[in-house]
Amino acid sequence: MTIVGPNHEVCASLDPSRVPSPAFVVDLSRLRRNLEHLRRIKEQAGCRILLAQKGFSMWATYPLIAQYLDGTCSSGPWEALLAREKFPGGEIHVYSPAYTEADFAEITPFADHLSFNSVRQWRAGQQAIKASGRRIECALRVNPQVSTGGVEMYDPCVAGSRLGLPASELEGMDLSGLDGLHFHTLCEQNSDALEATLAGVEEKFGHLLRKVKWLNMGGGHHITRADYDVERLIRLVRGIREKYGIEVYLEPGEAIALGTGVLFSTVIDTVHNGMDIGILDVSVTCHMPDCLEMPYRPDIRGSGMAGEKACTFRLGGGTCLAGDVISDYSFDAPLQPGQRMIFEDMAHYTMVKTTMFNGVKHPVLCLWDPELDDLKVVRRFAYEDFRDRMS
Repeated sequence: MTIVGPNHEVCASLDPSRVPSPAFVVDLSRLRRNLEHLRRIKEQAGCRILLAQKGFSMWATYPLIAQYLDGTCSSGPWEALLAREKFPGGEIHVYSPAYTEADFAEITPFADHLSFNSVRQWRAGQQAIKASGRRIECALRVNPQVSTGGVEMYDPCVAGSRLGLPASELEGMDLSGLDGLHFHTLCEQNSDALEATLAGVEEKFGHLLRKVKWLNMGGGHHITRADYDVERLIRLVRGIREKYGIEVYLEPGEAIALGTGVLFSTVIDTVHNGMDIGILDVSVTCHMPDCLEMPYRPDIRGSGMAGEKACTFRLGGGTCLAGDVISDYSFDAPLQPGQRMIFEDMAHYTMVKTTMFNGVKHPVLCLWDPELDDLKVVRRFAYEDFRDRMS
């Protein structure tokens, strides 16, 4: 099986002078490769795979994604509405830590699966579903309390987590009519983490798996990363399906867009204050906030670590925030105003988190199809977009 993943060939044949700056560009050839890979896994594992919109919601690509995947999962009414409107023909799954009555009124007319974070919410959901007159399958999100990640902020299994029910909260509960179970505990992890998690799920919730129709294993599976152990994933999914006679869902977001997109930017100016500094037309605060939250240092094509190459520059954005600093990078020659830069792997968890803080210019959204030599601008943002977010 061919393993795909990120490298520095994304948009490699695209002349930067053709690209507006700043701009997010998704390489459709790389996206297709990821999707073909996921479809092979679906077929061999016998599972269904959903697009997690929270990680990648560039809906201009949804018609393509819908050719390969089974539907979408959403974190609330607005993502679910986006799926209904833009993702043709797919299942619509929704999970939220808590739904309001207004949420139920919005999503019950069209959702296919709803997952709940508490029995109380499930009961309320059942009443809303009954009022809608539709058949919607329901699941409870469970917490196996098996921590496999290294960043506590992204670990739903830490003590005191609000995400998912521990087994102790389900003891003695009447769960008649429950259709599925849902867990989501992984973050950018390999299938060994899934194996450890599944052991905890079976130990704590195996008796329930024998009573439901499906298990949603959530996201965080880095399936399209080059070193991901696909064969183990297939074995694990098949094993659960066969042991309990249930259907299995996976809902990756990041893995779908991993290694498919870049962020084109331009050096606006250079200054010196104890070291060389480059000021760009992109902001880590506004355009790459996941770099601060995770945190991680984004790669820049052709750069090195500080001191590795001849000229080291600290790079930052054009906002008034003193901490709007990306990192320190080195280059073969001094940076010059007007020089173009390409930030690698900027499709997942980047576009979905951007802001218009400080009124900075928002990156254009583009699709690039190298097979057709076609660069398409799918969205330009204007002052009115900034203005209309305010009152």
